[in-house]
Amino acid sequence: MKNSIDLKSRGSLGVAYVARIGILSAVAAVLMYFPVLKFPFMPSFLTLDFAEFPALLASFSMGPLSGVLVCLLKNLIHLPTSSTGFVGELSNFLLGCFFVIPAGLLYKNNKTFKSAVFSSVMGAISMAFFGIYTNLFVTYPLYYKILAPEKVILGMYQAILPSVDSIAEALLIFNVPFTLFKGLCSVLIVFLIYKKISKFLKIKK
Repeated sequence: MKNSIDLKSRGSLGVAYVARIGILSAVAAVLMYFPVLKFPFMPSFLTLDFAEFPALLASFSMGPLSGVLVCLLKNLIHLPTSSTGFVGELSNFLLGCFFVIPAGLLYKNNKTFKSAVFSSVMGAISMAFFGIYTNLFVTYPLYYKILAPEKVILGMYQAILPSVDSIAEALLIFNVPFTLFKGLCSVLIVFLIYKKISKFLKIKK
């Protein structure tokens, strides 16, 4: 009888987990479409959305791997309507992982409000820093092959700041602060709503 109850409990936890991952992934996928903000002082392909915050919620409430899963699923959902030949989705996934994994790991070891603030900010910094390398060595080389040559991409930066003479410099000047700002926006949203919905996200043991 006890084994039967344990199996039912595990099954209920599994269903609850899948449901929460599905809901957060769906919300994240919708947020990849709306709202999307563009800034005149940034190249047109750098747009601001708030799709990372459901993944951060998942990482805090169910662990870092759950955050990664939400990052993956939201990009797979978005893939059929991709305008970048999948490269934008790959970039979004990689940056999301560098955001939610450090944040989730740090928060997991010390679940206090101060720790949550510190963890999420460190996740945003991690995303901005490692974004230099993922863009420089992975996503931008793919952009050059699929969408436009390097000189065209560089020209989009130079149209805003003519003194930029390399992609690496452009990433440091434009992408790093933009990515950090984007991460901090997700951090702010999470902390505005986390306490109100955390009891519905946490799966009881």
